[in-house]
Order: sequence, then C-alpha cells, then structure tokens
Amino acid sequence: MSVYFMKGRGWRGEFILNGRRYSTTYHKTKAEAKQAVAKRKEDTLNPQPLTPEKIQIDMAFLELVNKKLDYAKTYNSERHYDEYVNLAKRWIKLWGHLSCPEITRDDVEQFIIKRSQLSGMTGNKELRYLRATFNFGVKREFIKANPTAGIDFVPVEKRLKYVPPPEDIDRVIEVADQDTQDYLWTIRDTLGRVSEINRLTWQEVSLEERFIVLYTRKKRGGHLTPRKVPMTDRLYRIVQRRYLSRENGKPWVFWHRYWSAKEQKMVEGPFNDRKKFMRTLCKKAGVRYFRFHAMRHSGASFLDAMNIPIGAIQRILGHENRTTTEIYLHSIGDTERRAMQTLEEASINPHPNPHPKQKLC
Repeated sequence: MSVYFMKGRGWRGEFILNGRRYSTTYHKTKAEAKQAVAKRKEDTLNPQPLTPEKIQIDMAFLELVNKKLDYAKTYNSERHYDEYVNLAKRWIKLWGHLSCPEITRDDVEQFIIKRSQLSGMTGNKELRYLRATFNFGVKREFIKANPTAGIDFVPVEKRLKYVPPPEDIDRVIEVADQDTQDYLWTIRDTLGRVSEINRLTWQEVSLEERFIVLYTRKKRGGHLTPRKVPMTDRLYRIVQRRYLSRENGKPWVFWHRYWSAKEQKMVEGPFNDRKKFMRTLCKKAGVRYFRFHAMRHSGASFLDAMNIPIGAIQRILGHENRTTTEIYLHSIGDTERRAMQTLEEASINPHPNPHPKQKLC
C-alpha cells in the first residue's frame, strides 16, 4: 500500500491485490487517504451486491482501463488487444492518476485535437477506443457518464487502398525462401487473415477432403468462429509436403523458434506477426510495398472481376456483413464500364431524339 501527495489535488492511496492495481480518489489529509485505502481493500476482498444507491461513480481511470483490457483479452482478437495496450499506455500517462469523473470532455477533446495533428485517422482511432472504454464502464455501472459523448470524429481525406496486381504478388513470392513462399501462398490461396494463418494447426487441415478450417474473432460477440476454405491444387501440394515433413509434437502448420523475454529462453510456437519481412521482399522484387492484408483485397477483387457471386466471396473472406465484403471489391465491373460508355456516346451525340414528336396536321 502507498499513499502520496499531488500538489493542487491532495492525498491519494494505491494498493495492489491479486496482481491488479487499485486506487482511491483524492483526500485532504494523509489519514483520510489511508482510511479510504483500507475501506477500498476491504470492499474488494468482501464485495457486496450493488444496489442503485451503491453504484460506484468514482472509479479510478487506471482501474477502468485495466478492466477493459481484461475484457478485450478475453473477447477480442490478439491484434485488437495489442492495439488497445499501445493506446492505453498513452492514456495512462495523461490520466492514470485521475478518477473517471475528473476527466472532462474538454480534456478528451484537446487530446484528440493534439493526436489529430499527426493525422485525422490517428485522432479518430484514439476517440473510438476511448469511447468504447468509457461506454464499457457506463454499461457495467462502474461510472455514470462518458466524457467522449458529443465529441465528433475528425474529418479525414479517404483515399483508395492500394491493391497490388497479381503479377507483383508473384514477384514477391518468387524472391522469398521456401518456408516464406509456403506461408505467402497459403495466405493468397485462402484469402485468410494473418492471425488465422498463424494459428492454423494440423487438426484444422483435411487432406482427404481438401479443405482447411480458419478461425476468426471478427464476429459479433468476439466468438472464435470457424469457416471451411477449399484448397486449391497448389495449396494442397504445399500443405501435403509440409505435413509429410512435419516435426513430431509440433501442432502448427507454421511455427518458429524465438527468444522469450518472459521465460528468458528459446521457445517454440506459432508466429504472432510477420510484417517486418514484407518491406524487404517488396524491395528485393522491385515492386511497390504492400502488406499481407492487401493480398485479401487483391484476391477478392479478382474473384469479383471473374463474376464470382459476392455471397461466395463473403464466405471465403469470413465476413459477417455483405457491406464489409463490398469494401474489398476494387475491380471495375462491366456494368460500370457500360455506364461510362453510354456517357461517352451521349457526349458524341448530345441531342438524341428517340421519341420524335408527331407532326401536327
């Protein structure tokens, strides 16, 4: 337990219980802060059922963030959780010593404006995650109000996402080593997310029926949801070769040995993220830089150009909503081309008269 003084605010207490940090609001005297810590600790060890009169309205911001992070780790993807951790570190530096009611709308708005100086998308991302954090607290009756309410997102200039042509993807794969080639072909021939390929195990591979099962958390409620993706002939050959040469005891299709800072030794396990080598491969292949996710967009656009029904593309990509799939379709279809052809013909013949008036007698 520790009690400390902050100029202009007063005395505040903190303690750690079961690996979690708890804090009190500010008090006029050190004795009052110590009493508040003792009571908070007692209430934590012996929680009482909440009634409307006992709803906590002064939760420390640090505690709220920790609770939200625990929730994100359980219900959201690993990538989402990692992004949350990075953002939360910045918030804690600013407001980690405050209780939630002490953080005002003006505080949040000034922070968003400052972050938006980097880019509008950066500011909007901070606002989106902060709003979700405070909404989480309101929903669970930890706090009464959300200080992000009424703050608008910053206008941004949206641009078309770069989608590499198939030949550029081919060049990148050609200059990679064999293991990386297998990895990239698996992404390309399944249109899978990197996290789905990283967690792929042999248990989710059916060589007999020629399909693999990919799991995603990008579903409502955060559930880990499976979907079957048929293997192409090329992917079947790759997976079969890796299966025959696999090491006993290794359940993952793709894995590596790495130094674990936590365990202070070399360990074996699936990849977390492999984004670093793509820039090197693109440079070596002499093509414009792109990352793994762009390969999903490229594949979806190609299928759309081949008139594959959008419902099939949606199922392959693992999207819950059709509107999400439509964002991935960057191809220009025949309908759009015919429309522009009609516009050109109209400019050549600006006064068509398909229904001439009858001559009056």
